[in-house]
Amino acid sequence: MFRNYRRWLKTIKPKMLPTQPETDEEKPEPALSADFDRNVETLRSIYSNSVDIIVRPFLIGGKSRAALFYIEGLSNISEMNENVLAPLLKESAENITVQEMLGRTLSVSKVNVVATFADCVQSLSTGYPVLLCERERQGISIGLCNWEKRAIEEPPAEGGIRGPREGFTETIQVNTSQLRRIIKSPALKLEPMKTGKYTQTQIVIAYIEGIADQTLVEEARNRLKKIQIDGILESGYIEELIEDNPYSPFPQVKSTERPDVACSALLEGRVAIMTEGTPFVLIVPTTLFSLLQSHEDYYQRFWVGTSIRWLRYVFTMFSLLLPSIYVSVQTFHQEMVPASLLITMASSRETVPFPALVEALMMEITFEVLREAGVRLPKQVGPAVSIVGALVIGQAAVQAGIVSAPMVIVVAITGIASFMVPRYIVGIAIRLLRFPIILLSGWLGLLGVMLGVIAIIIHLCNLRSFGVPYLQPIAPYKGRRWKDVAVRAPWWMMNTRPNLTGGYDTYRQAPGQRPDPGNDGNGT
Repeated sequence: MFRNYRRWLKTIKPKMLPTQPETDEEKPEPALSADFDRNVETLRSIYSNSVDIIVRPFLIGGKSRAALFYIEGLSNISEMNENVLAPLLKESAENITVQEMLGRTLSVSKVNVVATFADCVQSLSTGYPVLLCERERQGISIGLCNWEKRAIEEPPAEGGIRGPREGFTETIQVNTSQLRRIIKSPALKLEPMKTGKYTQTQIVIAYIEGIADQTLVEEARNRLKKIQIDGILESGYIEELIEDNPYSPFPQVKSTERPDVACSALLEGRVAIMTEGTPFVLIVPTTLFSLLQSHEDYYQRFWVGTSIRWLRYVFTMFSLLLPSIYVSVQTFHQEMVPASLLITMASSRETVPFPALVEALMMEITFEVLREAGVRLPKQVGPAVSIVGALVIGQAAVQAGIVSAPMVIVVAITGIASFMVPRYIVGIAIRLLRFPIILLSGWLGLLGVMLGVIAIIIHLCNLRSFGVPYLQPIAPYKGRRWKDVAVRAPWWMMNTRPNLTGGYDTYRQAPGQRPDPGNDGNGT
Protein backbone atom coordinates (compact mmCIF):
# COMPACT_ATOMS: atom_id res chain seq x y z
CA MET A 1 0.00 0.00 0.00
CA PHE A 2 1.02 3.58 -0.58
CA ARG A 3 1.31 4.71 3.03
CA ASN A 4 3.87 7.38 2.34
CA TYR A 5 2.53 10.46 0.57
CA ARG A 6 5.87 11.50 -0.88
CA ARG A 7 6.47 8.05 -2.30
CA TRP A 8 2.97 7.99 -3.76
CA LEU A 9 3.37 11.47 -5.29
CA LYS A 10 6.63 10.52 -6.98
CA THR A 11 5.00 7.39 -8.35
CA ILE A 12 1.92 8.89 -9.98
CA LYS A 13 3.00 12.43 -10.89
CA PRO A 14 5.06 13.31 -13.97
CA LYS A 15 8.46 14.83 -13.34
CA MET A 16 7.82 18.53 -13.67
CA LEU A 17 10.82 20.38 -12.24
CA PRO A 18 13.53 21.28 -14.77
CA THR A 19 16.21 19.82 -12.49
CA GLN A 20 14.70 16.37 -12.91
CA PRO A 21 15.48 14.47 -16.12
CA GLU A 22 12.49 13.70 -18.30
CA THR A 23 11.92 10.18 -19.55
CA ASP A 24 10.21 9.11 -22.74
CA GLU A 25 8.11 6.46 -20.98
CA GLU A 26 5.76 7.71 -18.30
CA LYS A 27 5.18 5.47 -15.30
CA PRO A 28 1.65 4.12 -15.12
CA GLU A 29 -0.54 5.68 -12.49
CA PRO A 30 -1.68 3.35 -9.66
CA ALA A 31 -5.19 2.21 -10.47
CA LEU A 32 -8.07 1.32 -8.21
CA SER A 33 -8.41 -2.40 -7.56
CA ALA A 34 -11.27 -4.72 -6.68
CA ASP A 35 -10.00 -4.79 -3.09
CA PHE A 36 -12.25 -2.26 -1.35
CA ASP A 37 -10.22 -2.15 1.87
CA ARG A 38 -7.03 -1.50 -0.07
CA ASN A 39 -8.60 1.37 -2.03
CA VAL A 40 -9.96 3.04 1.10
CA GLU A 41 -6.73 2.58 3.04
CA THR A 42 -4.62 3.93 0.18
CA LEU A 43 -6.75 7.03 -0.22
CA ARG A 44 -6.70 7.56 3.55
CA SER A 45 -2.89 7.31 3.59
CA ILE A 46 -2.58 9.83 0.76
CA TYR A 47 -4.45 12.38 2.89
CA SER A 48 -2.93 11.34 6.22
CA ASN A 49 -2.69 14.07 8.89
CA SER A 50 -5.36 16.12 7.09
CA VAL A 51 -8.23 17.10 9.33
CA ASP A 52 -10.43 18.41 6.50
CA ILE A 53 -10.71 15.03 4.71
CA ILE A 54 -13.98 13.35 5.68
CA VAL A 55 -14.61 9.64 5.04
CA ARG A 56 -18.23 8.48 5.32
CA PRO A 57 -18.49 4.66 5.24
CA PHE A 58 -21.97 3.17 4.71
CA LEU A 59 -23.81 0.17 3.26
CA ILE A 60 -25.61 0.40 -0.06
CA GLY A 61 -29.06 -1.02 0.61
CA GLY A 62 -27.73 -2.50 3.84
CA LYS A 63 -25.57 -5.02 1.95
CA SER A 64 -22.62 -3.69 -0.10
CA ARG A 65 -19.92 -1.61 1.52
CA ALA A 66 -19.12 1.85 0.19
CA ALA A 67 -17.19 4.93 1.29
CA LEU A 68 -17.74 8.56 0.40
CA PHE A 69 -14.66 10.84 0.49
CA TYR A 70 -14.96 14.63 0.45
CA ILE A 71 -13.12 17.75 1.67
CA GLU A 72 -14.96 19.78 4.26
CA GLY A 73 -15.65 23.29 3.02
CA LEU A 74 -15.33 22.42 -0.68
CA SER A 75 -18.29 20.06 -1.13
CA ASN A 76 -22.02 20.70 -0.88
CA ILE A 77 -22.98 18.52 2.08
CA SER A 78 -26.75 19.07 1.91
CA GLU A 79 -26.92 18.10 -1.77
CA MET A 80 -24.69 15.12 -1.05
CA ASN A 81 -26.97 13.89 1.70
CA GLU A 82 -30.10 14.32 -0.43
CA ASN A 83 -28.92 13.10 -3.83
CA VAL A 84 -26.18 10.60 -2.98
CA LEU A 85 -26.39 9.09 0.50
CA ALA A 86 -30.20 8.90 0.77
CA PRO A 87 -30.79 7.10 -2.58
CA LEU A 88 -27.92 4.66 -2.02
CA LEU A 89 -29.00 3.78 1.52
CA LYS A 90 -32.48 2.97 0.17
CA GLU A 91 -31.19 1.03 -2.85
CA SER A 92 -32.82 -2.42 -2.96
CA ALA A 93 -30.80 -4.11 -5.73
CA GLU A 94 -27.98 -6.44 -4.70
CA ASN A 95 -24.44 -5.99 -6.02
CA ILE A 96 -25.28 -2.75 -7.81
CA THR A 97 -22.55 -1.67 -10.23
CA VAL A 98 -21.05 1.73 -10.91
CA GLN A 99 -22.84 1.98 -14.25
CA GLU A 100 -26.19 1.17 -12.64
CA MET A 101 -25.65 3.87 -10.02
CA LEU A 102 -24.85 6.38 -12.74
CA GLY A 103 -27.90 5.37 -14.73
CA ARG A 104 -30.67 5.21 -12.16
CA THR A 105 -29.65 5.92 -8.57
CA LEU A 106 -27.58 9.11 -8.39
CA SER A 107 -29.69 12.17 -9.20
CA VAL A 108 -26.71 14.42 -9.88
CA SER A 109 -26.18 15.98 -13.29
CA LYS A 110 -22.37 15.94 -13.30
CA VAL A 111 -20.79 12.56 -12.50
CA ASN A 112 -17.61 11.01 -13.86
CA VAL A 113 -15.92 7.65 -13.52
CA VAL A 114 -12.44 7.66 -11.91
CA ALA A 115 -10.12 4.71 -12.34
CA THR A 116 -6.86 5.82 -10.68
CA PHE A 117 -5.82 7.32 -7.37
CA ALA A 118 -4.55 10.40 -9.20
CA ASP A 119 -8.04 10.96 -10.63
CA CYS A 120 -9.50 10.63 -7.13
CA VAL A 121 -7.07 13.17 -5.72
CA GLN A 122 -7.77 15.65 -8.50
CA SER A 123 -11.50 15.26 -8.04
CA LEU A 124 -11.29 15.78 -4.27
CA SER A 125 -9.03 18.82 -4.68
CA THR A 126 -11.63 20.38 -6.98
CA GLY A 127 -14.34 19.86 -4.37
CA TYR A 128 -16.01 16.84 -5.99
CA PRO A 129 -16.76 13.97 -3.56
CA VAL A 130 -15.49 10.53 -4.56
CA LEU A 131 -17.52 7.37 -4.03
CA LEU A 132 -15.73 4.02 -3.72
CA CYS A 133 -17.75 0.78 -3.78
CA GLU A 134 -17.03 -2.83 -2.88
CA ARG A 135 -15.85 -5.14 -5.72
CA GLU A 136 -15.51 -2.21 -8.11
CA ARG A 137 -12.32 -1.19 -9.90
CA GLN A 138 -13.77 2.26 -10.55
CA GLY A 139 -15.02 5.09 -8.40
CA ILE A 140 -17.47 7.91 -9.05
CA SER A 141 -16.59 11.61 -8.99
CA ILE A 142 -19.72 13.56 -8.06
CA GLY A 143 -20.02 17.20 -9.15
CA LEU A 144 -21.17 18.72 -5.87
CA CYS A 145 -18.57 21.38 -5.19
CA ASN A 146 -19.54 24.38 -3.08
CA TRP A 147 -16.70 26.77 -2.29
CA GLU A 148 -16.95 30.38 -1.23
CA LYS A 149 -16.63 32.94 -4.04
CA ARG A 150 -16.70 36.68 -4.40
CA ALA A 151 -19.68 38.38 -5.99
CA ILE A 152 -19.35 40.04 -9.39
CA GLU A 153 -18.42 43.70 -8.93
CA GLU A 154 -17.10 46.59 -10.99
CA PRO A 155 -13.30 46.45 -11.36
CA PRO A 156 -11.85 49.22 -9.16
CA ALA A 157 -8.83 49.80 -11.44
CA GLU A 158 -10.81 49.88 -14.72
CA GLY A 159 -13.90 51.84 -13.89
CA GLY A 160 -15.54 54.26 -16.26
CA ILE A 161 -18.47 56.56 -16.91
CA ARG A 162 -20.07 54.41 -19.60
CA GLY A 163 -19.95 50.68 -20.13
CA PRO A 164 -20.69 47.42 -18.28
CA ARG A 165 -20.19 47.39 -14.52
CA GLU A 166 -19.20 43.73 -14.27
CA GLY A 167 -15.72 42.40 -13.65
CA PHE A 168 -14.01 39.05 -13.45
CA THR A 169 -13.72 37.22 -10.12
CA GLU A 170 -11.30 34.67 -8.67
CA THR A 171 -13.54 31.75 -9.74
CA ILE A 172 -12.63 30.59 -13.22
CA GLN A 173 -16.04 28.99 -13.87
CA VAL A 174 -17.70 32.36 -13.26
CA ASN A 175 -15.21 34.06 -15.60
CA THR A 176 -15.76 31.60 -18.45
CA SER A 177 -19.52 31.97 -18.05
CA GLN A 178 -19.19 35.75 -18.41
CA LEU A 179 -17.34 35.30 -21.70
CA ARG A 180 -19.91 32.78 -22.90
CA ARG A 181 -22.77 35.12 -21.96
CA ILE A 182 -21.33 37.88 -24.18
CA ILE A 183 -20.08 35.71 -27.07
CA LYS A 184 -22.84 33.16 -27.58
CA SER A 185 -21.36 31.53 -30.68
CA PRO A 186 -20.06 27.94 -30.40
CA ALA A 187 -16.96 29.22 -32.19
CA LEU A 188 -15.76 30.48 -28.81
CA LYS A 189 -13.39 27.75 -27.63
CA LEU A 190 -12.28 27.32 -24.01
CA GLU A 191 -9.39 24.88 -23.67
CA PRO A 192 -8.52 23.78 -20.09
CA MET A 193 -5.02 23.12 -18.80
CA LYS A 194 -3.42 22.56 -15.40
CA THR A 195 -0.11 24.07 -14.31
CA GLY A 196 1.81 23.81 -11.07
CA LYS A 197 3.18 20.66 -9.48
CA TYR A 198 1.45 21.23 -6.14
CA THR A 199 -1.23 23.83 -6.83
CA GLN A 200 -2.51 22.21 -10.05
CA THR A 201 -3.86 25.62 -11.04
CA GLN A 202 -6.50 25.49 -13.74
CA ILE A 203 -5.86 27.61 -16.81
CA VAL A 204 -8.27 28.22 -19.69
CA ILE A 205 -7.17 29.33 -23.16
CA ALA A 206 -10.00 31.27 -24.83
CA TYR A 207 -10.16 32.11 -28.54
CA ILE A 208 -12.69 32.31 -31.36
CA GLU A 209 -12.22 29.61 -33.95
CA GLY A 210 -12.12 31.08 -37.43
CA ILE A 211 -10.98 34.51 -36.22
CA ALA A 212 -7.86 33.71 -34.18
CA ASP A 213 -4.84 32.53 -36.14
CA GLN A 214 -4.23 28.88 -35.28
CA THR A 215 -0.49 29.56 -35.26
CA LEU A 216 -1.04 32.07 -32.45
CA VAL A 217 -3.25 29.63 -30.53
CA GLU A 218 -0.65 26.88 -30.88
CA GLU A 219 2.13 29.22 -29.75
CA ALA A 220 0.16 30.20 -26.63
CA ARG A 221 -0.59 26.56 -25.93
CA ASN A 222 3.06 25.54 -26.29
CA ARG A 223 4.37 28.33 -24.04
CA LEU A 224 1.92 27.38 -21.31
CA LYS A 225 2.83 23.70 -21.58
CA LYS A 226 6.51 24.52 -21.07
CA ILE A 227 5.83 26.06 -17.64
CA GLN A 228 7.26 23.76 -14.98
CA ILE A 229 6.87 25.26 -11.55
CA ASP A 230 5.70 24.29 -8.06
CA GLY A 231 2.69 26.56 -8.09
CA ILE A 232 0.82 29.36 -9.86
CA LEU A 233 -0.82 31.78 -7.43
CA GLU A 234 -1.61 34.65 -9.81
CA SER A 235 -1.59 35.34 -13.54
CA GLY A 236 1.52 37.48 -13.03
CA TYR A 237 3.51 34.25 -12.72
CA ILE A 238 2.34 33.19 -16.17
CA GLU A 239 2.91 36.63 -17.66
CA GLU A 240 6.60 36.57 -16.74
CA LEU A 241 7.04 33.02 -17.99
CA ILE A 242 5.49 33.49 -21.44
CA GLU A 243 6.49 37.03 -22.49
CA ASP A 244 9.05 37.49 -25.25
CA ASN A 245 11.46 39.85 -23.48
CA PRO A 246 11.35 39.49 -19.68
CA TYR A 247 14.03 42.18 -19.18
CA SER A 248 11.99 44.97 -20.75
CA PRO A 249 10.16 47.42 -18.45
CA PHE A 250 7.25 47.46 -20.91
CA PRO A 251 4.60 44.73 -20.56
CA GLN A 252 4.20 42.45 -23.58
CA VAL A 253 1.03 40.86 -22.21
CA LYS A 254 -2.13 42.83 -21.57
CA SER A 255 -4.14 42.14 -18.41
CA THR A 256 -7.71 43.13 -17.72
CA GLU A 257 -10.48 42.60 -15.17
CA ARG A 258 -13.28 43.48 -17.60
CA PRO A 259 -15.17 40.80 -19.59
CA ASP A 260 -16.06 43.33 -22.31
CA VAL A 261 -12.37 44.15 -22.87
CA ALA A 262 -11.51 40.45 -23.06
CA CYS A 263 -14.35 39.79 -25.52
CA SER A 264 -13.29 42.75 -27.65
CA ALA A 265 -9.79 41.27 -27.85
CA LEU A 266 -11.19 37.86 -28.79
CA LEU A 267 -13.22 39.43 -31.60
CA GLU A 268 -9.99 40.99 -32.90
CA GLY A 269 -8.33 37.58 -33.18
CA ARG A 270 -6.37 37.62 -29.93
CA VAL A 271 -6.10 34.90 -27.30
CA ALA A 272 -7.20 35.25 -23.66
CA ILE A 273 -5.56 33.25 -20.85
CA MET A 274 -7.69 32.84 -17.72
CA THR A 275 -6.14 31.67 -14.45
CA GLU A 276 -7.93 30.19 -11.46
CA GLY A 277 -7.68 32.31 -8.33
CA THR A 278 -7.27 35.73 -9.93
CA PRO A 279 -9.61 38.19 -11.68
CA PHE A 280 -6.86 39.33 -14.08
CA VAL A 281 -7.14 37.78 -17.54
CA LEU A 282 -4.11 37.89 -19.86
CA ILE A 283 -4.50 38.90 -23.51
CA VAL A 284 -1.91 38.11 -26.21
CA PRO A 285 -0.55 39.49 -28.41
CA THR A 286 -0.60 43.16 -27.48
CA THR A 287 0.91 46.41 -28.73
CA LEU A 288 1.90 49.66 -27.06
CA PHE A 289 -1.07 51.49 -28.56
CA SER A 290 -3.59 48.91 -27.33
CA LEU A 291 -2.17 49.41 -23.83
CA LEU A 292 -2.71 53.18 -24.15
CA GLN A 293 -6.34 52.74 -25.20
CA SER A 294 -9.26 52.66 -22.81
CA HIS A 295 -12.49 50.69 -23.15
CA GLU A 296 -14.42 53.96 -22.89
CA ASP A 297 -12.89 55.14 -26.16
CA TYR A 298 -15.28 52.79 -27.96
CA TYR A 299 -18.39 53.55 -25.91
CA GLN A 300 -18.32 57.34 -26.36
CA ARG A 301 -18.93 59.18 -29.64
CA PHE A 302 -15.91 58.98 -31.91
CA TRP A 303 -15.13 62.70 -31.57
CA VAL A 304 -14.98 62.35 -27.80
CA GLY A 305 -12.94 59.16 -28.00
CA THR A 306 -10.43 60.71 -30.39
CA SER A 307 -10.02 63.87 -28.30
CA ILE A 308 -9.46 61.94 -25.07
CA ARG A 309 -7.06 59.58 -26.82
CA TRP A 310 -4.88 62.45 -28.07
CA LEU A 311 -5.00 64.05 -24.64
CA ARG A 312 -3.80 60.74 -23.22
CA TYR A 313 -0.93 60.52 -25.72
CA VAL A 314 0.24 64.07 -24.97
CA PHE A 315 0.17 63.68 -21.20
CA THR A 316 1.90 60.32 -21.41
CA MET A 317 4.81 62.15 -23.03
CA PHE A 318 4.57 64.82 -20.31
CA SER A 319 4.79 62.12 -17.67
CA LEU A 320 7.98 60.79 -19.22
CA LEU A 321 9.79 63.97 -20.31
CA LEU A 322 8.53 67.04 -18.45
CA PRO A 323 10.95 66.90 -15.45
CA SER A 324 13.86 66.12 -17.77
CA ILE A 325 13.11 69.08 -20.03
CA TYR A 326 12.83 71.38 -16.99
CA VAL A 327 16.19 70.18 -15.63
CA SER A 328 17.94 70.54 -18.98
CA VAL A 329 16.54 74.05 -19.54
CA GLN A 330 17.48 75.19 -16.03
CA THR A 331 20.98 73.73 -16.31
CA PHE A 332 22.09 74.24 -19.92
CA HIS A 333 19.52 76.08 -22.04
CA GLN A 334 18.40 79.20 -20.15
CA GLU A 335 18.31 81.11 -23.44
CA MET A 336 15.21 79.11 -24.48
CA VAL A 337 13.14 80.68 -21.70
CA PRO A 338 11.59 84.15 -22.12
CA ALA A 339 13.42 86.77 -20.07
CA SER A 340 10.51 87.60 -17.76
CA LEU A 341 9.88 83.94 -16.98
CA LEU A 342 13.60 83.30 -16.55
CA ILE A 343 13.84 86.11 -13.97
CA THR A 344 10.89 84.65 -12.06
CA MET A 345 12.39 81.16 -12.08
CA ALA A 346 15.82 82.48 -11.05
CA SER A 347 14.35 84.41 -8.12
CA SER A 348 12.47 81.33 -6.93
CA ARG A 349 15.71 79.33 -7.03
CA GLU A 350 17.76 81.98 -5.30
CA THR A 351 17.61 80.30 -1.88
CA VAL A 352 17.73 76.69 -3.12
CA PRO A 353 21.13 75.16 -2.29
CA PHE A 354 20.84 72.21 -4.72
CA PRO A 355 21.21 72.08 -8.51
CA ALA A 356 18.11 71.43 -10.59
CA LEU A 357 19.07 67.76 -11.10
CA VAL A 358 19.22 67.00 -7.36
CA GLU A 359 16.09 69.04 -6.77
CA ALA A 360 14.16 67.07 -9.40
CA LEU A 361 15.33 63.69 -8.10
CA MET A 362 14.40 64.61 -4.53
CA MET A 363 10.90 65.73 -5.47
CA GLU A 364 10.24 62.80 -7.83
CA ILE A 365 11.34 60.24 -5.25
CA THR A 366 9.24 61.92 -2.56
CA PHE A 367 6.20 61.94 -4.85
CA GLU A 368 6.65 58.24 -5.67
CA VAL A 369 6.93 57.40 -1.97
CA LEU A 370 3.71 59.29 -1.23
CA ARG A 371 1.92 57.58 -4.11
CA GLU A 372 2.97 54.08 -3.03
CA ALA A 373 2.15 54.85 0.61
CA GLY A 374 -1.33 55.95 -0.42
CA VAL A 375 -1.88 52.71 -2.32
CA ARG A 376 -0.65 50.44 0.49
CA LEU A 377 -2.44 52.19 3.34
CA PRO A 378 -6.06 51.30 4.23
CA LYS A 379 -8.66 52.86 1.95
CA GLN A 380 -10.04 55.02 4.74
CA VAL A 381 -6.75 56.89 5.31
CA GLY A 382 -4.72 56.26 2.13
CA PRO A 383 -6.03 59.13 -0.04
CA ALA A 384 -5.97 61.55 2.90
CA VAL A 385 -2.35 60.71 3.76
CA SER A 386 -1.15 61.03 0.16
CA ILE A 387 -2.95 64.34 -0.51
CA VAL A 388 -2.14 65.96 2.83
CA GLY A 389 1.43 64.67 2.66
CA ALA A 390 1.96 66.12 -0.79
CA LEU A 391 0.52 69.51 0.18
CA VAL A 392 2.34 69.79 3.49
CA ILE A 393 5.69 68.53 2.25
CA GLY A 394 5.58 70.62 -0.93
CA GLN A 395 4.62 73.83 0.84
CA ALA A 396 7.09 73.28 3.68
CA ALA A 397 9.91 72.47 1.26
CA VAL A 398 9.30 75.67 -0.72
CA GLN A 399 9.15 77.83 2.43
CA ALA A 400 12.31 76.22 3.78
CA GLY A 401 14.15 76.96 0.54
CA ILE A 402 14.93 73.30 -0.17
CA VAL A 403 13.11 73.25 -3.52
CA SER A 404 11.72 75.92 -5.78
CA ALA A 405 8.05 76.52 -6.50
CA PRO A 406 8.37 75.85 -10.28
CA MET A 407 9.84 72.42 -9.51
CA VAL A 408 6.86 71.59 -7.30
CA ILE A 409 4.53 72.61 -10.15
CA VAL A 410 6.46 70.46 -12.66
CA VAL A 411 6.41 67.41 -10.38
CA ALA A 412 2.69 67.88 -9.66
CA ILE A 413 1.84 68.12 -13.38
CA THR A 414 3.99 65.06 -14.06
CA GLY A 415 2.23 63.07 -11.35
CA ILE A 416 -1.22 64.03 -12.62
CA ALA A 417 -0.17 63.21 -16.19
CA SER A 418 0.92 59.72 -15.13
CA PHE A 419 -2.64 58.98 -14.01
CA MET A 420 -3.82 59.50 -17.59
CA VAL A 421 -2.23 56.15 -18.57
CA PRO A 422 -5.10 53.61 -18.45
CA ARG A 423 -2.86 50.60 -17.66
CA TYR A 424 -1.15 50.63 -14.29
CA ILE A 425 1.77 48.48 -15.46
CA VAL A 426 2.51 50.87 -18.37
CA GLY A 427 2.45 53.78 -15.94
CA ILE A 428 5.04 52.02 -13.79
CA ALA A 429 7.31 51.51 -16.83
CA ILE A 430 7.11 55.22 -17.65
CA ARG A 431 7.80 56.15 -14.02
CA LEU A 432 10.90 53.94 -13.97
CA LEU A 433 12.24 55.35 -17.24
CA ARG A 434 11.71 58.91 -16.04
CA PHE A 435 14.69 58.72 -13.66
CA PRO A 436 17.45 57.73 -16.13
CA ILE A 437 16.22 60.41 -18.54
CA ILE A 438 16.42 62.99 -15.72
CA LEU A 439 20.02 61.92 -15.11
CA LEU A 440 20.81 62.24 -18.82
CA SER A 441 19.24 65.69 -18.94
CA GLY A 442 21.33 66.85 -15.97
CA TRP A 443 24.47 65.53 -17.67
CA LEU A 444 23.94 66.43 -21.36
CA GLY A 445 20.93 68.74 -21.42
CA LEU A 446 18.42 68.38 -24.23
CA LEU A 447 20.92 66.20 -26.08
CA GLY A 448 20.65 63.70 -23.22
CA VAL A 449 16.85 63.84 -23.39
CA MET A 450 16.96 63.12 -27.12
CA LEU A 451 19.40 60.25 -26.60
CA GLY A 452 17.12 58.76 -23.97
CA VAL A 453 14.07 59.05 -26.25
CA ILE A 454 15.96 57.48 -29.16
CA ALA A 455 17.10 54.58 -26.94
CA ILE A 456 13.49 53.96 -25.81
CA ILE A 457 12.21 54.05 -29.42
CA ILE A 458 14.90 51.60 -30.55
CA HIS A 459 13.99 49.29 -27.68
CA LEU A 460 10.28 49.48 -28.52
CA CYS A 461 11.00 48.73 -32.18
CA ASN A 462 12.84 45.56 -31.14
CA LEU A 463 10.10 44.35 -28.80
CA ARG A 464 7.71 41.58 -29.83
CA SER A 465 4.57 40.24 -28.24
CA PHE A 466 4.11 36.65 -29.40
CA GLY A 467 5.95 37.61 -32.57
CA VAL A 468 3.86 40.76 -33.22
CA PRO A 469 5.84 44.05 -33.44
CA TYR A 470 5.22 46.15 -30.36
CA LEU A 471 4.80 49.42 -32.31
CA GLN A 472 2.49 48.02 -34.97
CA PRO A 473 0.93 49.63 -37.05
CA ILE A 474 3.55 52.44 -37.00
CA ALA A 475 6.57 50.15 -37.18
CA PRO A 476 6.05 48.30 -39.46
CA TYR A 477 3.90 50.90 -41.15
CA LYS A 478 0.31 49.88 -41.90
CA GLY A 479 -1.63 52.95 -42.92
CA ARG A 480 -5.09 51.37 -42.85
CA ARG A 481 -4.72 50.47 -39.18
CA TRP A 482 -4.12 54.09 -38.13
CA LYS A 483 -7.87 54.69 -37.94
CA ASP A 484 -7.84 52.96 -34.54
CA VAL A 485 -4.50 54.42 -33.36
CA ALA A 486 -4.15 58.07 -34.32
CA VAL A 487 -7.91 58.52 -34.03
CA ARG A 488 -10.88 56.50 -32.93
CA ALA A 489 -12.69 56.20 -36.22
CA PRO A 490 -16.49 55.77 -36.30
CA TRP A 491 -17.66 52.19 -36.11
CA TRP A 492 -19.06 52.34 -39.63
CA MET A 493 -15.51 52.91 -40.93
CA MET A 494 -13.82 50.02 -39.09
CA ASN A 495 -14.90 47.19 -41.35
CA THR A 496 -11.74 45.08 -40.98
CA ARG A 497 -10.07 43.51 -37.97
CA PRO A 498 -6.53 44.37 -36.85
CA ASN A 499 -4.16 42.19 -38.83
CA LEU A 500 -1.99 40.75 -36.06
CA THR A 501 -0.67 37.32 -37.03
CA GLY A 502 -2.75 36.12 -39.95
CA GLY A 503 -5.57 36.84 -42.36
CA TYR A 504 -8.36 34.91 -40.67
CA ASP A 505 -11.86 36.36 -41.20
CA THR A 506 -10.63 39.80 -42.23
CA TYR A 507 -14.02 41.56 -42.18
CA ARG A 508 -15.96 42.05 -38.94
CA GLN A 509 -18.91 43.89 -40.42
CA ALA A 510 -20.55 44.45 -43.77
CA PRO A 511 -19.54 47.57 -45.69
CA GLY A 512 -21.94 50.49 -46.03
CA GLN A 513 -22.90 50.73 -42.34
CA ARG A 514 -22.79 54.53 -42.35
CA PRO A 515 -26.21 55.99 -41.50
CA ASP A 516 -27.86 58.04 -44.20
CA PRO A 517 -29.10 61.37 -42.77
CA GLY A 518 -31.50 61.77 -45.69
CA ASN A 519 -33.32 58.52 -45.00
CA ASP A 520 -36.06 58.78 -42.38
CA GLY A 521 -36.64 55.03 -42.31
CA ASN A 522 -39.64 55.17 -44.69
CA GLY A 523 -37.60 55.24 -47.89
CA THR A 524 -37.99 59.03 -48.29
